[in-house]
Amino acid sequence: MSGENVLSQSFEIIGGNFGRAGKASTTVKDILKELGIDPSIIRRTAIATYEAEMNVVMYAEKGEMTLRVTPEMVHLHLQDQGPGIPDIKLAMKEGYSTATPEMREMGFGAGMGLPNIKKNSDLFEISSEVGKGTRLEIVIYLNPKVKANP
Repeated sequence: MSGENVLSQSFEIIGGNFGRAGKASTTVKDILKELGIDPSIIRRTAIATYEAEMNVVMYAEKGEMTLRVTPEMVHLHLQDQGPGIPDIKLAMKEGYSTATPEMREMGFGAGMGLPNIKKNSDLFEISSEVGKGTRLEIVIYLNPKVKANP
């Protein structure tokens, strides 16, 4: 059964659409609840998916988040079409943000998005190409004994 999908679903995320922001991450949370996933795994996944979804809404033109659940893990793949991240190391620092004043007025832009994704993931990979977009790979193991990101 290793590697076999239990479920796979994709979600379109529209950049700048704050009215729908959080819809994909809420749906992912509901799916995991229906599957009977441990609440602590659901919580970590919900945080990571919400932060990733909000980054697409705030900075990209559009993106797609794909959820894949196997007997071993929750795997999320996000790909956006946007400006990309020129300095990933800097973007990973807690408190660093490129949010506009308007985004800050809405309560966003604390500079915790990417750090929170990494903190709640067991495996986290990010790549970005300026002028093209950003890709995230997020894995949260269903077995709590698997070591998280260092």
